[in-house]
Amino acid sequence: MSDDNGGPKMQRNRELLLSILARQGVLGASPDELASRRACSFGRTDAGNGIYYYPRSFYKSNGVLFFMAGTGGGKKLFIVSRDWAPSGFSGSRQSIGGWHILEAKRSYENYLAAKEHLPFMAPVSLHGERTTIGCGDRLGLAGPGHIRAARDYQISPVLAQQSIRELKLTGRSYPEVVKDAAFSVLEEGFDRGYGADGDHLKTLADIDVAVDAGMPMITLDLTEVMNPSPADWNEQAVDGAFAKLPETTRGRVLSDYAGKTFNLGSDSLTISVIEAKRCALMYWKALDFTGEVDSRLRSRRGDAYDLEISIDETTAPTIPSHHLFIASELKRRGVTVNSLAPRFVGEFQKGIDYIGDVAEFERQFVVHCEIAAAYGKYKISIHSGSDKFSVYPVIGRHTGLRVHVKTAGTSWLEALRSASKFDPGLFRTMLDKAYRYYPEALKLYHITPDLSRIPPAAGIPDEGLPGYLDRPESRQLLHICYGGLLTDPELGPGFFGFLSAHEEAHYGCLQDHFRSHIELLGVPRYD
Repeated sequence: MSDDNGGPKMQRNRELLLSILARQGVLGASPDELASRRACSFGRTDAGNGIYYYPRSFYKSNGVLFFMAGTGGGKKLFIVSRDWAPSGFSGSRQSIGGWHILEAKRSYENYLAAKEHLPFMAPVSLHGERTTIGCGDRLGLAGPGHIRAARDYQISPVLAQQSIRELKLTGRSYPEVVKDAAFSVLEEGFDRGYGADGDHLKTLADIDVAVDAGMPMITLDLTEVMNPSPADWNEQAVDGAFAKLPETTRGRVLSDYAGKTFNLGSDSLTISVIEAKRCALMYWKALDFTGEVDSRLRSRRGDAYDLEISIDETTAPTIPSHHLFIASELKRRGVTVNSLAPRFVGEFQKGIDYIGDVAEFERQFVVHCEIAAAYGKYKISIHSGSDKFSVYPVIGRHTGLRVHVKTAGTSWLEALRSASKFDPGLFRTMLDKAYRYYPEALKLYHITPDLSRIPPAAGIPDEGLPGYLDRPESRQLLHICYGGLLTDPELGPGFFGFLSAHEEAHYGCLQDHFRSHIELLGVPRYD
């Protein structure tokens, strides 16, 4: 815990901030009065001299005022009380006119202390929420824009969502991801609950790291424990391999699935004998591991967790009979499934609209929804779900909005959009460098853009630069090169500095983009 008060200039700015809040009646306001103020406030208030504050962030707990503000040293957590601030916080302390003020960094340790007084800052299980959207903030700065997009709609945001791959490429950690989301929740006064997702995790060790950081949602990627090879085997090869499985496994599969017909509301689905055997060879080990993960999560978090099963990282679409086999086995084993992500027909590539026959997608999607409804009423999860505008109406209609839409890189692209509008030189440099990072990034992501279709930036006037964020080829180029660009020593600091100086422009781009997703899904507004 530091008692450093930050020097004369910082002391003076804190005095000015406190006097402004005193004149406005904030310091003596009751919790109910602060709630009324939050309801009619928006964005950031600049008071001059580098001083600013966020009116939606004013909360009181046991007589202690918490809020987000800046006094010249960046955005911080401020705590004001007649007594010294509660224990557990570190930062610069100062006494001013009978008030004690603490200016604290947005650190994970200060988040842990703050959530004891403001519980809504901690992510929660969204198991009971019908419609959820994963926001995928790779920068740690997009939360306010996501909140503004979701606030007026009957949808719950998963504000903190990152995979191990994303953490490695951006140099972040799960504690950082959680605390960044938590402070954005305070900044925007969003106290109705948000989620946090350890995305595409494959090992118990990685799952424990995410749970330790406070993430209630785990997306379990079964890629490394599934066996895709039998999908292409002939009947003789399947029979031979199936005969080597334990007798109890063979008995279960033959008695429960082989040649059986399953009712799915208005439809039915039959699993042939050979397909039942094929499913056992492909998924049994993965199902065993899923049960182990579910038990681990229950032992760590009781019932307050959201387990998503990901079977979408495959080369072929998930056929309905395989989805049914997996869903039925998960239900039989007592696994608490919150959502499941099949691989759908067509292509869900990063950052662009659906590629494929929408009518065929709808025909197969209906069956996947019926399976989910019949075997646990879990949500269908749409991975690489951003920007799939042509199929959102289909998804919303057939899921009855019992759905999780997972986005990631589209938020990073909206940060770039704000740069294209307000710092053309910075954007041009980032676009140019993206070509250098592209070959390495392509090893990690499946996209198929024709980069030759991207017009050279030298021939595009500044006002035309935002068009690169509307063109599929350049969207995908920029989408997957985030790791190199964000960690580039010549670009990263300048880009983050730009976003800090133009945060309202950044938030506005995010809000507009995410609202277009939410509205096309058909999510209703709150009355």
